[in-house]
Amino acid sequence: MRGVATVLALVVLATLVATFARRWRIPAPSLLVVAGLTVALLPGTPDIEISPEVIGLVVLPPLLYASAEDMSWRELKAVWRPVGVLSIGLVLASAAAVGWVASRVTPLSWQMALVLGAVLASTDPVAVTALGRRLSLPPKVQVLVQAESLFNDATSLVLYRVAVSVAVASAAAGWGPAGGEFVVLAGGGTVIGGAVAGVVALIRRRTEDPVLETVIALVTPYAAYVLAEAAHTSGVTSVVVTGVVLGGRGDRLTNARIRLQLHAVYGTVVFLLESVVFSLIGLALPAQVRALDDGDRAWPLYALAVAATLIAVRLLWLAPLSAVVQRKGGIQRLNWRIPLVLTWAGTRGVVPLAAALSIPETTKAGAALADRPLVLVLTTSVVVVTLVVQGFTLAPVVRRSGIALEPDHTEREEASARCHLADAGIRRLDELAELEAVPEVVLDRLRRGLAARLDDARDRLNDDTGTSGSGDLVYRQLRRDLIAIEAVELQRLYDDHAISDTTRRRLQRSLDLEEARLADA
Repeated sequence: MRGVATVLALVVLATLVATFARRWRIPAPSLLVVAGLTVALLPGTPDIEISPEVIGLVVLPPLLYASAEDMSWRELKAVWRPVGVLSIGLVLASAAAVGWVASRVTPLSWQMALVLGAVLASTDPVAVTALGRRLSLPPKVQVLVQAESLFNDATSLVLYRVAVSVAVASAAAGWGPAGGEFVVLAGGGTVIGGAVAGVVALIRRRTEDPVLETVIALVTPYAAYVLAEAAHTSGVTSVVVTGVVLGGRGDRLTNARIRLQLHAVYGTVVFLLESVVFSLIGLALPAQVRALDDGDRAWPLYALAVAATLIAVRLLWLAPLSAVVQRKGGIQRLNWRIPLVLTWAGTRGVVPLAAALSIPETTKAGAALADRPLVLVLTTSVVVVTLVVQGFTLAPVVRRSGIALEPDHTEREEASARCHLADAGIRRLDELAELEAVPEVVLDRLRRGLAARLDDARDRLNDDTGTSGSGDLVYRQLRRDLIAIEAVELQRLYDDHAISDTTRRRLQRSLDLEEARLADA
């Protein structure tokens, strides 16, 4: 019962903190980590132990799936070469550098230093996606950062398994078989993920029940993860491939009503899981520190050294890669701000923590794995450092870099698209008018609506002075007031038994959608 109460309290705390983070326009993961750490340091707070099964099986699959679904397949194809270089080369370089530094500046044996390097070698897709949601990065930069974090799991997982086998069995590293294991992990995960996506797509095409569609969407990432892990391949890769494939075909699998419902349900699930897991990272660190030996009390310095190593290696790797990509793109004057932003966006998070928690507690001989507590503390503290330091400063770094898209750019792009859509609709109406297949009164009504939308989009495109901003604000405010009045009248009709509950719900949903569009405008 106490465990259930703790979980519920954690959900309430995480939800409140995440809500304030959105209102204050600061990164929710960073604030959640700070809040969890603050609560853990309060007197009387019980020690929180994170189960690797909870993180790996319950939390990771839906968060990874949501991140992968947002991936643009078109943009991913444009950056697959640098993503491949980062997913393999940078992971290997980061693991080697962290392992060398940790063996030099910490009490860790070289075997456990290698484990630490393998755990922290890859960036975290959950943290990267959560931090990058509100950044106006160019599409290719955003996709590059997100795709790297999604597809570097196979490399780090192979390194992790080799390093753990060395530490646990005290055997020589089998780097020859490691290449074959990488192929099995990445290739097997890709095949299983593609197969799961194909089966789910077939089912969803034949389903129009919103409840069943929601259940399928919630079960899909867990099915992809469990099947891949049961086949001894990469569950993370399987979930990512499933999400990318289904995300690119989502508009062809369901209708608009179901898509709205799925978006709302998954948004709620992701919000809750992200809120809880980032709070847990901060909550768990003090208890892990208390489990350290007296000789490991310099762990803050060790953590800073490891975090600095990760940032330095990432920058040294990205700078020449960015120069090559820009040269091939015909850019003569190199932009060195891009590798800086890419470096600062490479945060660690949930995936490294899950890997560290999975380190065995004993060797094959039955002896305790002495350095495991320090590796766990260093992993968690590096995650906290990257989420807090890089998380709170990432938005200013992006703004000062000058590569962020201006709000006007996004508005002009949207207005231009609206013009094209309205033009296409008007052309279709003209075709129907020539065929005389539709009553003229219906065509006139539709044409007036499309013409109004077209005029509004053209006004937005032609407005370069910003003089209509106050007018738009007044319009949105008045429309919100009218929506509130309509909602009151709708409730009155229902109370007077003039309409059914089904009609009331449908009309209220329509008002809610319009109000949401006004809020996002």
